[in-house]
Amino acid sequence: MAGQERQGESPVNEVGPIASQSGIRQRNELAAMRALYRHGRLSRAELARILGLNRSSSGHIIAGLTAEGLVREVGTAEQAQTTHAGRPGIMLELMPEAAFFLGIEIGVEHITVVEVDLACRIVNNRMEPFEGPSVDVETAVSRAIAIAFDTLPAEHRSRCEGLGVAVPAQMDRNGLINTAPLLGWQNIQLADLVRAAVPAQMPVMVENDANAFAIGASYGAREVHSGVTLYLVMESGVGGGIVVDGTVLRGARGLAGEIGHLRVDGADAPGRSLESVLGLECILSIYRCVSMQPEPNFATFLVDVRDRVPGAVAIAEDWARVLAYGLIQACRIIDADRVVLGGSVAALYPLMAARVLHHIRSMQEESFPLPLIETNDDETVGPAFGAACMLHQRYLLTDSARSAEDAA
Repeated sequence: MAGQERQGESPVNEVGPIASQSGIRQRNELAAMRALYRHGRLSRAELARILGLNRSSSGHIIAGLTAEGLVREVGTAEQAQTTHAGRPGIMLELMPEAAFFLGIEIGVEHITVVEVDLACRIVNNRMEPFEGPSVDVETAVSRAIAIAFDTLPAEHRSRCEGLGVAVPAQMDRNGLINTAPLLGWQNIQLADLVRAAVPAQMPVMVENDANAFAIGASYGAREVHSGVTLYLVMESGVGGGIVVDGTVLRGARGLAGEIGHLRVDGADAPGRSLESVLGLECILSIYRCVSMQPEPNFATFLVDVRDRVPGAVAIAEDWARVLAYGLIQACRIIDADRVVLGGSVAALYPLMAARVLHHIRSMQEESFPLPLIETNDDETVGPAFGAACMLHQRYLLTDSARSAEDAA
């Protein structure tokens, strides 16, 4: 399983004497594509400046990419209005339809599939109910792959350049699942199972769901955040991913960010883990005991919290206090300046933001700053989108990405 790398546009200009001209050209082409991905649209002059090449050399790179159907020329209405002579100013951008990438999240209660194009825009997504703990890993993988390729349009299959899979699991740096307690899996080499189930030869990558969410939220945003961000996924369980200056921090064994296993001290329930309080199952199990709703679920819970129904508010208050505690403990170690909440439970935060911040202020010393806390814009496709982003990033970073070689 390849590691997450920082975004960048610089071409590789310093090469050994045996490096071929085609290798140099391919590296510069990849650098040009990364620049166009990050900036969206660039003029020829802007692209040449970013690449550190003269206009002639840059022109050869652009011509090659255009001939391959990976880059296209576009004009804008604004340019047409400001151009007084000759044709409107021409910009360059990635050809979105040139390549597609699949991302899958195998969750406890659902399988989510996301398809992104070369511009890393979601072109298809699908979520299917799924009882993960009730099936074995082979069945789960087979079902997920079937949903993914049923979602992928037939005309996109020849241009599908890879598939990523995210699961809620403790996974080492080589993609070996040590344990996935919510799914009941242990000692599983997931990439091998996925590769065997894929109907066509293509690159395959696997990742912990929280790290995949972090990759999607950071890489998909295009802008590299300078600083430390903690990404927290709250579904049935709770997982964390840490991004430092655009790079995912996995730790020595791939377990960095697993703050859901932190213990919460308290006389009322000593030894509780963050996961046991912040996760969806805990919230719903308590809510069903106190709710007056005919069919209590998370949506009705949010309504009751908004309407200040006492039982729901008490659950939400405990959630806010424990979330604050967990964020304080994590931030004292990694000194995060930003926290991004994802997963379905993240929808509770806007209703309880003031209480979370109140608890943080009351629990930590005044000398420590408050991190910026925000929610992911689309909490339902975070890990699946990140899994697709892993393959998109590989395509723009790897010299052999556009060859038939499978370097999964």
